Amino acid sequence: MNDFPILSILIFLPIAGALLLALIPGQRVPTDRFFAWVPGDQQARAKWLALAVSAATLVISLVLFIDFDHGRPGFQYTDTFTWIDADDVGFTVRYAFGLDGLSAPLVLLTTFLTTVAVLISWRIDLRPKEYFAWLLVLETSVLGVFTALDLLVFFLFWELELIPMFLLISTWGHGDRRHYSAIKFVLYTVFGSAFMLVGFLILGATAGSFDMRDIRGADLAGAVLPLQAVFAFILIAFAVKLPVVPLHTWLPDAHTDAPTAVSVILAGVLLKMGGYGVLRLLFTLMPDVGADADLALAIIAAVSIVYGAIITIRQTDLKRLVAYSSVSHMGFVLLGVSALGVTGLSGAAMQLVTHGLITGLLFVVVGLVYDRTHTREIADMRGMAHYMPLLATATVFAGFASLGLPALAGFVAEITIFLGAFAQHEAPTAVALLGVLLAAGYMLYALQRTMFGPRDERWSHLPDIGAWWEAAPVLALVAAIVLLGVYPSIVMDLFEAAVAPIADGLALAADSAEAAVAGGA
Repeated sequence: MNDFPILSILIFLPIAGALLLALIPGQRVPTDRFFAWVPGDQQARAKWLALAVSAATLVISLVLFIDFDHGRPGFQYTDTFTWIDADDVGFTVRYAFGLDGLSAPLVLLTTFLTTVAVLISWRIDLRPKEYFAWLLVLETSVLGVFTALDLLVFFLFWELELIPMFLLISTWGHGDRRHYSAIKFVLYTVFGSAFMLVGFLILGATAGSFDMRDIRGADLAGAVLPLQAVFAFILIAFAVKLPVVPLHTWLPDAHTDAPTAVSVILAGVLLKMGGYGVLRLLFTLMPDVGADADLALAIIAAVSIVYGAIITIRQTDLKRLVAYSSVSHMGFVLLGVSALGVTGLSGAAMQLVTHGLITGLLFVVVGLVYDRTHTREIADMRGMAHYMPLLATATVFAGFASLGLPALAGFVAEITIFLGAFAQHEAPTAVALLGVLLAAGYMLYALQRTMFGPRDERWSHLPDIGAWWEAAPVLALVAAIVLLGVYPSIVMDLFEAAVAPIADGLALAADSAEAAVAGGA
């Protein structure tokens, strides 16, 4: 399978599906024989085609995940050819993709949550053909980011996700501020991307190649800017995407006004691009600078965790509460990264997956509640468990997973991060522990106010989870969260093997810095 371009098929299958969706005739056009095999009218055809394409992509990613050779170091299923030759312009750009233990679980997460997003969008009736097409384009862009091995290819896919995200929020979002939220998301991302592109150009020009594998072994001492500045430039882009305080303000607005499925993708996958970038690029390509920046990253992480949790407590909108909780929980990724060792780095990588599943479930259940009640104000809700016991059960489960209940996926990632970070940075880690206590407070408070309490006859007519397209994604997310909580080694073993070389490079850089200081003294 390693000789077959399976990874390119995986990446571009969704965008091919989007092009196929674009060919579906409009409502006023007679049904084309080409689509006669797809059941239903034009709207139904768009939904079934999108589900078929996303499910096929999920199956391919699952096959790659199962077939992945744990004992083989480096990238597998690589697909590479020279795009721009060094003889022509002085540097090399390659069409290069590969999968390793760090990217394989994130690719599977992306395809899984995209399928969930398609299912939870089954009620979309506003231009469904275009809606599902843009969802599939978004999937291709994220898969490209997680598998690209060339910096410029990585950048192209990083920027590609702006187009579908802007259109999905501004066209299918909720509220009068959806255009503002979409533009704010784009501006923040472009701001960070401008710095990232400068950093990439400096690294590629210095190494003579934009291939990450070439840059890792290259001498970067001759860069036109100090590597500390290059590191900071690229870090800005990843800090915006994580997001890190104070670059986080785009996130609550985007979540609040986005449709449910887009919030699932945004929280479950797009935020993970920032953490992935720190591990894949910053700490791998510039370990010397990364080893020196560990304390600063730990302090920033602690501030984001506690500040995000405090702001979450003040929210009265249920969806904004979940959105701000992501600011706090993604701070744990940066805390684990700052530990520099295998334990902290693997915990940070694990947090990317577990947070994606848990927050994905939270946004699904919040979306189902909003579809029924047409309100997200916590003060307007109470006693819904009396009338919607299945939805209430799923909401409570998601809340418990978010606050880190043992035997669920969130606990595994957070305890691993704390074990790794405390050995390296005691004070910032101790401060970050407050975020766990605050998370229990705001999540239990929200659950008590919305699901429990006295009966409210306003909700007596509301239906519980019943439709298959509602039950299937909820059950799938619950099963995944329990599976990783009980048997985390399914992905943790991959992460540990993938981050071990990164940790070794950081340790070697730290030892070299200490030796240089000792020699100078």
